[in-house]
Amino acid sequence: MVRRLAVAAALAATATTVVLVRRRTRSPSGHGLGGTPRAGWLAVTVLGAPDDVLPGGRVPAPIARLGGGVELEARLAPGDKGTELRARFRPDGAHTAGATGTRDQETARRGRLRAALREAKQLIEVGEVLRVDPTPHGRRSATPTGALVDAATARSNEWGVL
Repeated sequence: MVRRLAVAAALAATATTVVLVRRRTRSPSGHGLGGTPRAGWLAVTVLGAPDDVLPGGRVPAPIARLGGGVELEARLAPGDKGTELRARFRPDGAHTAGATGTRDQETARRGRLRAALREAKQLIEVGEVLRVDPTPHGRRSATPTGALVDAATARSNEWGVL
């Protein structure tokens, strides 16, 4: 009896996992796998009017460092919540060295673009790019957990926030 319950529970757990994985990777209309827009646009919402975000069509410095292969646009954010600053690498690969590459290279390029958008948002809203280091209380000793925090902090602008 106990064995039958264990087998039934294992089958239920497997079926639930399969359903959740299929739902997560299913491509909704207008999106690729993982919820990334098919057109490749990345966006941040910036507090301010579109004219303040891109004054005179001037590209923010963090995005300009990526080169001429980046398309950039500013438009009103949904719900009048500021301006949506959108960027993507040009689909034709114009002005982009190494536009075609492996999946890892493409992921790294998108990470750099995501970080540049976040830095541009900070420059526009605050006037500087905010940094975690150096810590306000001085240097901390090197510990295993400190190394993990440092590694996560170094990549946070590309992949998420802490």
